[in-house]
This record gives sequence, structure tokens and C-alpha cells, in this order.
Amino acid sequence: MQLRLNNVRVSLLNDAPLNELAAKKLGIRKQNINKMTILRRAVDARRKNNICLVYHLLLELECDEKKIRHLLQDNNVTLWQAEKIQPVEYGSEQLCERPIVIGAGPAGLLTAFMLAKHGYRPLLLERGKAVAQRLADVQRFWLTGEFDQESNVQFGEGGAGTFSDGKLTTRVNDPVMDDILRIFVDAGAPEEILSEQKPHVGTDKLRIMVTGLTKKIREFGGEVRYGQQVIDFLINGETISGVVLQNNEKILSNAVVLACGHSARDTYAMLAQRKIALEAKPFAIGVRIEHPQELIDQAQYGEFAGHPKLGAADYALVYHHKENARTAYSFCMCPGGLVVAAASENGGVVTNGMSMHKRNSGIANSALVVNVGGSDFGSGPLAGIEFQRQYERLAFAAGGNSYKAPAQNVRSFLNNTDPSLQTTFSPTYRPGIVPYDLTKVLPHYVADTLKAGLLDFDRKIKGFAGEGSLLTGVETRTSAPLRILRADEDKQSLSHKGLYPAGEGAGYAGGIMSAALDGYHVAQAIMKRFKPLS
Repeated sequence: MQLRLNNVRVSLLNDAPLNELAAKKLGIRKQNINKMTILRRAVDARRKNNICLVYHLLLELECDEKKIRHLLQDNNVTLWQAEKIQPVEYGSEQLCERPIVIGAGPAGLLTAFMLAKHGYRPLLLERGKAVAQRLADVQRFWLTGEFDQESNVQFGEGGAGTFSDGKLTTRVNDPVMDDILRIFVDAGAPEEILSEQKPHVGTDKLRIMVTGLTKKIREFGGEVRYGQQVIDFLINGETISGVVLQNNEKILSNAVVLACGHSARDTYAMLAQRKIALEAKPFAIGVRIEHPQELIDQAQYGEFAGHPKLGAADYALVYHHKENARTAYSFCMCPGGLVVAAASENGGVVTNGMSMHKRNSGIANSALVVNVGGSDFGSGPLAGIEFQRQYERLAFAAGGNSYKAPAQNVRSFLNNTDPSLQTTFSPTYRPGIVPYDLTKVLPHYVADTLKAGLLDFDRKIKGFAGEGSLLTGVETRTSAPLRILRADEDKQSLSHKGLYPAGEGAGYAGGIMSAALDGYHVAQAIMKRFKPLS
């Protein structure tokens, strides 16, 4: 008999085997447990003097029916029922050619994977390079400031997530999430992501997973091309009939998925020119903050800081400014990580954060950002892009026009004194930083809200706004500045049939998992309309 046992709490002070603790909680012998699988593992750090790990378990028991009925009287015990994924519905329409997927980020990869798996033989087009070549270009940029506009942190196989903490969490509750995590594991991700409450893979493991996904797409009959930028659509009336590449090659298809990522500004401009339905949407901008990881560990875990079962601690902070009605919040927090240069255009400085799987750099970093909207940058669909560019170019100039970033420690920022780079650690941003007043590269209302937020955050995490912490600017790519409008049901563009906007760049996701989930459902919509090619 298979039972699900929830909320097995294990203190970090308790070294007993988990199967013994599960048996004790159920009042049975451990020999009655034939097999045990961890379904979910979470950390409960609310009591710093007794931090617990909390497990949800799948148990295969050898017990009589009377005992099973007794166990089921416990609210934490239920009969095991695996989530059932709805079977794929295949449509009856005929594809004129294979589907085209534009962009090899999480949304594009999952769309192409699902289509390939079910016999649609998709063509996946990526403007950037494969992971290995892309990594070399990015590392050269970080070391020397030599920037490649087509191969960088934003463009290339895996999308922007390839250089990130590799978080695989989302607030979306969808039964296919576990299915997507299993796809990732089959492609090379660590198996632990199936059970961790806050799974992450780190940029190093994510690269393995991404190349594993593209390999499987090819094995299933799909094709992947790099260095292939789509510069236009073939349009017949209000229907997309194919794409035009930068070498003027025309490729026909009546199913084109646009998963371009949130930094494809030239693609956005083309969409506006072609009258494809768009609208501006809010996003957030701000800075990156760095601390010694030890400070965050001590604040979150107390005497258990550094415990091998806990790893590097994270945080999530929010502050609502009463006077200007804006919100400052942490975003994309990277325990044990680095602040990285993430530009996608010449002449602009953009910061982001990433971590390796082990999160062992010794430095914690996070975006600290403030919400902005149409009242700040205008209502036109491309207005948000120009707003981002304005502050990225200011940061570029402040850094000496060399992709070095403006920075200052938190105390000099709060006290409006001469910018200082004095910290208790070595700043991680490359190609380097220069001391600069960050209020000059941010809107005044963003800077004011960040200052109030930092003081509030310091009350929640002692030392958060201490002199040893560092701010680096600017962070502008928190999410897409516009949305490519589509129908809820069939996922097609509201203005042009045959075009399927997908993922974060289309305005329908906010991270690796939500983008992958959106790509999964876009693939389902295409399959529901068309019959397979094989």
C-alpha cells in the first residue's frame, strides 16, 4: 500500500534516519516501510534555536488493512494518488510546413521539446550561439569589456536564465510542473529538484540541462539552428505565413512561436512596425546589492548558520512607501553568487545576478528594485524600452563608457556623501566598478524609495544597510516592458493568426519555470489545432 505522509518535522539536532522517524510518527516498525521517497523537503527556520527540516514522503507499506484504516485517520496521512496529466489532444488541421520556434530560452526550449516529442519536427531558431561558444564570449566580455551584441548574457542557447541562479520555483500552481521538472532531470538537471521546496540548479548545472534539452529536441526529429535572427514575418492579410532571417532566407510555416526573451528590443520594434498587437506593461528597475553570505546566514539561521543541510540562506524583502505609493523589493536573490554584467546592446550597462549550483562564492546578492509604469514612461508599447535605455546609458557613461558599472556602498548612498567603494569583501562585478552617486543614474522616485526600503530591510536583517554592503547599478531587466497580446484559449496573437507569443519576452512569465510552463501550454495549443507531421 502506498501512502503519502506529510509534515515529518526533523530538527537539525536529530541525526536519526528519516525512515525511523517516519515509522515513529506513524506508530509502526521501520521494517513495515518497504520503500520511502522524498516528495518535498523544506526548511522551517522560524525558531532560530531549533531549525527543522520538514518532509513530505511517499511510503510503500507492508501493513494489514486494519492498520492502514487507522493510519488514514491522521490528517497528515492520505492514500497516494499521482497527479494525472491530461493526454495530448491532436487537432485535425494540416501544417503547411513544420512549426517554427523563435528563441531557445526556457519557453522556446519547452515548446520545441513538446512539439518534437509528439511528432511535429519543429525548427528552433536562436539568434545567439550554443552554450559553449556563448560562455566563451561572455567570459571575454567580463574580463576585458569586449562586448558581442549577438552573444551575451541575454542572447544565446538557454536565454538569460543560463547566467542566473537557476531557480526552478514559481507561484503558479499547475499539475504539469512536476512533469516539467522530470523533463529537466532527464535532460541532466540534478534529481534533487524533484523534492526541494526551493529547487535551483545554478548556472553550471543549468548549462548541462539546456544542452540536454536541445539534444533531445534533435533526437525527437526537431532541428536547432544558432546564429539565426528572425528580422521579419511573412504576413498574408492578418495571418502569419512564415519568417524572414537576417540573411533574407524565407521559411514558411503557419505555426510560428515567438519566445524572444525580454531583451529582444529590435524584435519588439519590428512587431510594432508590423502592427502586431502590443501593449506596454509595468516592470521594475533599481540596483544590485551585495553582502557577505555569512551575514545573511546568521540573520536567517542563527547558531545553525553554515550547517551542511541548510546551505546558503536567501531572503525575500518588501517595503511599501506610504508617501509615493511605490514598492521596493528584493528580486532574483542569488545566495553565494556573483553580480554580472548583462548588457544586450552597445553603450548600456545592465546588472544581473547568478550563482553556481553549490552557491559557494561567499557573497550574497540580490536586485533591489522599485515598480515603474506607464505614468513614468508613457503608454506607447515601446515606451518602456526607451525608459530602460535611458538609465542603462546613464550608467554606461558613469562607468567611463567601458561597461564598468557605477557603484557605492550603502552608507554613502543613504547619507548622500561622496560615493565610497569601501566594503568588507571584494565586489564581484566584472569588468569592474567605479565610485558614483547612484541617484544620478536612477529616477529620483526610485532612489528615494530604495533609501526608505533599505532602512526598513535593515530592521528585518541586522546589518543589511551596513557600511560593508555595496550597491551596483543599474538593474533594468526584471521583466518584459511590454506584452504581445494573445487569446487565452488558443494562445494566438490577437491581431495575427498563426503567431504564438510565449514566455517572459511576450509578457506571460517571470522566470525559468513560469516561462517553461508557458511554452509547454503553447505547444499544447498548437497540437490541439494541428495534426502531427509524423
